[in-house]
Amino acid sequence: MRYIVQFVAMGIYDMAEGELREASNGKHDLELRRGVLVLTVLSQLRSAQYGYSLRQALASAGMSIEEGTLYPLLRRLESQGLLVSEWRIEDGPPRRYYKLSPDGVRHYENLRSSWSELVKTVNRLISNKK
Repeated sequence: MRYIVQFVAMGIYDMAEGELREASNGKHDLELRRGVLVLTVLSQLRSAQYGYSLRQALASAGMSIEEGTLYPLLRRLESQGLLVSEWRIEDGPPRRYYKLSPDGVRHYENLRSSWSELVKTVNRLISNKK
């Protein structure tokens, strides 16, 4: 199990299997992750998921997200018309399931395309090829 802990004055520390080591690029790594958060969330909502299952899916792929970040983001994306949601009761308490709306599908595809181009550009720049 892997835990990411943020210490405001000291940066971000990566705790894996009892080890504590400083992530040397802590603040900048966090900014990079924030920049792709919408894309990664949308990528997982091509099929319906509720908040906790979405957090688990993202975390298992290496993209941890706090509840205090995820739920406001889901509400904002829904208010922008990119997500639709519905309450379901299945084997437990009621849960709100989210998935991409038709506009959300188009928006996701556009972001994915933009991301692919950006990755090519950044890779070209950081590989020192001209």
